[in-house]
Order: sequence, then structure tokens, then C-alpha cells
Amino acid sequence: MRLQEYQCKTIFANYEIPIPKGKVATSAGEAVRIAEELDSNVVIKAQVLVRNRSKAGGIRLAKSPKEAEEIADAIFGLRIKGLPVRKVLVEEAATFEKEIYLGISYNPITKMPTLLVSQEGGHDIEDVAAVSPEKIKQLTIDPIRGLMDYQVRDLMGSIDLPRNFWRMFAATVTGLWNVFRDYDAMEVEINPLVIARDQRLLALDCKMVMDDYALFRHQNVIDLRDNDIEDLAEAEARRFGMSYIRLNGNIGVLANGAGLAMASVDAIQMINGQAANFLDIGEGENIPRIRKGLNLIVKNTAVKVVLLVLFGRGDFCNDFVNGLIQAVRESCGHLPVVVYLNCDNLKTQCSLLRSSGFMTADSLEAACKVAVSIASGERHEYTNR
Repeated sequence: MRLQEYQCKTIFANYEIPIPKGKVATSAGEAVRIAEELDSNVVIKAQVLVRNRSKAGGIRLAKSPKEAEEIADAIFGLRIKGLPVRKVLVEEAATFEKEIYLGISYNPITKMPTLLVSQEGGHDIEDVAAVSPEKIKQLTIDPIRGLMDYQVRDLMGSIDLPRNFWRMFAATVTGLWNVFRDYDAMEVEINPLVIARDQRLLALDCKMVMDDYALFRHQNVIDLRDNDIEDLAEAEARRFGMSYIRLNGNIGVLANGAGLAMASVDAIQMINGQAANFLDIGEGENIPRIRKGLNLIVKNTAVKVVLLVLFGRGDFCNDFVNGLIQAVRESCGHLPVVVYLNCDNLKTQCSLLRSSGFMTADSLEAACKVAVSIASGERHEYTNR
């Protein structure tokens, strides 16, 4: 789950991370009132979850309340990368002398949080890493011990930060780590963190991505979700306790476990196929969820074949397999379906599936190969009937 800039800043402020003064507006009239309250030049920023808002005219400077009204009205009329602008952040404009990148993200290789800092603030960190990786300082944070003081001191030395800002920088880094930890975040970022000419540190822009699987611990944050950017299938899957992510391929994937779904997507890619989605229906033998999941998959017109990967705790009973057959027939029609079951009575259940016209495989790799060959246009005998 990604949060809007103004939502991030509200959270960051509670952790003593310095942010510019400002408020969010839902109309040009509100923007004028906020500009009058701030009594300074203001920056008006479209609140949409896309990169490079400024290039699309979504971030502009206003030097008077009247100009703020005109600019806000223009920004509200924009669609940035297809997304409507429903809110703008109106905040004091800051002049600054130095830009710093500061971020913490979960590293899937080390399975630990990684803190990144760079003097190349204001640029996408991916671009900096590609062109000048030596300009990025990174360190691993032990999630048990937390962020240590000596690590923060090392960071300050690596970016030539003037000593009079050390205390403020240390508090900002510590606050960012506490946000990452307390909100089960996958990524938190300040870009840029600037040294303003009035000798303040300010987080001019920021973002935050939370772990969807931990949202049950943060009920107050769930309502902040931006429905404009969310795939309708993803929202519908979540209502039924499933996890769905649309991908760019043509092989629909349904599995009863997140690890199984990820392994299936990876296995498909390893043999030069492309999954159309990631879909985890949750553990267990749940026919209603399978039926709902199949309905979500087939709504994607790019799907040419469906791969079912189901693990049973012990045996799959005949009633479950018969229910699976019926669910596929109701949902998929003549769309080819490849089934890989893993259970104690595998031969019996695969025989039942094959007698009903389904394609089965005795390993995940074999099932993926069949699905990829069908998606690429090869003919296979199947009926699903």
C-alpha cells in the first residue's frame, strides 16, 4: 500500500521529522485560504501516486494567493498519467543550499532493512545507482538491534554534512527508522532532504510503502488507500481475503499460498513465459475462493491459459476435486487449464481430473512447461468438460 505525500508527511511529523508548513486542499478556494494563512510563496503539489509530477505540471510555485488559486485550478484540471487530481498539497516554498537523499527499504536478498543516503538528492536513486553508485552510502540495519548511533555518525561523515546540522540529521534518520519499524513499511524515503537557507533541515518530498500483509495491525491507515490507482481486481480480491497482482503476461496463475504463487510466476519466467497475474487465494481447500479467483483471472482478456497450483494437507478428498472441476467449468469455459496438485492421494485425484478432460502434471516445472507451450500457440488436447 502506497501513501500520498501529504499522508506521509502527517506521519513523519509525529516522529519529529521536519516538514514544511502546509495543508491539503480539495478545491482551488481551499488552496487560496491555505496560501493566505501561510503568508509566503507556496508550492502547490498534485497528490497523485506517480513519478515526475513536476514534468506533467503537477508541481508549481505560486507567489501570491491569487496566483495560488489560478495554479490550483489548473492542477485540478489535470490527469497525470491517467490519474485525476483530487487533492493538492499547499505548503511554504523553501530555498535551499543542499539536497540529500535519505531512504530505508527492505532488501529481499539480505532480508533486512537497508538504509541509503546520497548527496545526489532530488534525483531518482535508481538513476544515481546506475550512473554513480559510489555516491550512495548504504548500510544494513539489524531489525533486532535497530539503528545504532555509530551508524548514523558514519552516514553524516559520508555526505560532508556541516557539524551544526548533525543533531537535526541524526533525529531525522532515527525518526525515519522508527516510522519504517512502527508502520511495517517496505520502503520510506525523503527525497530531497534539504538544508534550507534559514538553517533548517526540511523533508521536501517523501513517500512510503507499507506491507499489505501487515495492514491488519494498522486499521487507522487502511482508510488512506488511494482507490484511483488500484486495480479493480486487486481490490475485489482483497475483499475476499485473497492477494491479486496484475502482471503483463498471458498465463493466469492461481495458488493456495503466497510462496506457491511466487514460485509459479518465477518458474514460468525461467522457461521464457510470462504470468498474467499473481493470485494467492490463501491456504487450504476453499472452492468458493478458487471460483472467485478464476473469475478474476478470466476477466483479463490477455489470459490464454490458466495454471492451478494447489497443495493439500494430506489428502485432497473427492468432493474437493469434484468441486474444483465444477468451479473451472463454470468460470473458465473453453479456456485451457493446467492443474498441478500436491497431495498424498495424487494419482487418484489426477486420474479423476484427467477423466474429466483436464490437463495435469506431476511437478510444478512440468505444469509450467505445458502452460507456456499453450500460451505460445502450441496445440494440446483439452476439454475442461
